[in-house]
Amino acid sequence: MQYLITGGAGFIASHIAEELIRQNQDIIILDDMSAGKAANINPDAEFIKGSVTDKDLLDRICKTRSIEGIFHLGAVASVQKSIENPSLVHEVNATGTLNILNAAKDNHIRKVVLSASAAAYGDNPVFPKREDMIPEPLSPYAVSKITGEMYCKTFAGLYDLETVALRYFNVFGPRQDPKSEYAAVIPKFTEKIIRGQKPVIFGDGKQTRDFVFVKDVVQANLLAMNSHVCGLFNIGTGRQTSLNELALMVMRAAGVSTDIIYEAPRAGDIIDSVSDISKAKKELGYSPKYSIEDGIGETVEYFRGLLK
Repeated sequence: MQYLITGGAGFIASHIAEELIRQNQDIIILDDMSAGKAANINPDAEFIKGSVTDKDLLDRICKTRSIEGIFHLGAVASVQKSIENPSLVHEVNATGTLNILNAAKDNHIRKVVLSASAAAYGDNPVFPKREDMIPEPLSPYAVSKITGEMYCKTFAGLYDLETVALRYFNVFGPRQDPKSEYAAVIPKFTEKIIRGQKPVIFGDGKQTRDFVFVKDVVQANLLAMNSHVCGLFNIGTGRQTSLNELALMVMRAAGVSTDIIYEAPRAGDIIDSVSDISKAKKELGYSPKYSIEDGIGETVEYFRGLLK
């Protein structure tokens, strides 16, 4: 089968490409390299430099190839950048998703799997987060991702196009950029701790997240693509971990002990978050294989190798 992966030079997308190539699938990577890294581009994939905002390019790619499905991960993945430049983030994340869906519809591609975000839930105090909860976005980033979800749902209802939106919680693992602002607390902690520096937490560290290892996210994407299921699904672990607990886990994995620096909370940051993954388990067959401790162990070893 042939698949298009947008944002394929990025963290999560590069892991999806790697697994598909391991399965002998034919992969096309599209990335404008505004955030992607050349080192993440799998040499066994076809690479096209370009943006999801370029409708003509998307149409040409889809017209001239026999694409079975699109893994759509190309996005501006930053809450802070969306606060600073909401128009840019809307254009890439919301309009970019619409462009992908139109290209898929017009060229008879079977399925689009969208990478969505748990930022949709905002600070709703109900736990765990369920897909049927009313969205409460706290940033233009969250609004842009919700808009993409709604486009997916609408296209699935109106056209002969299967769509799935996967609401990721806090994804982590090898290749995640510690300089990224999105869900990058683990690589930031890891880089500092391995270097013997003090990790920084914005707030009191009691805020919680549902950290999910990137290989489990890959599993979810492939399950979604290989089924005929449509809809919206949480992708996490169902486990809450505070940032204070997380810092200690990274220290243990790295064999280092250090103090933590606490700074003022950031605008738009969510206090607590944990997923209900029962729908993904039931309809997709999704089940996380990695504990947070196992994932942190692999991540620490990856970053230790980079910093040698």
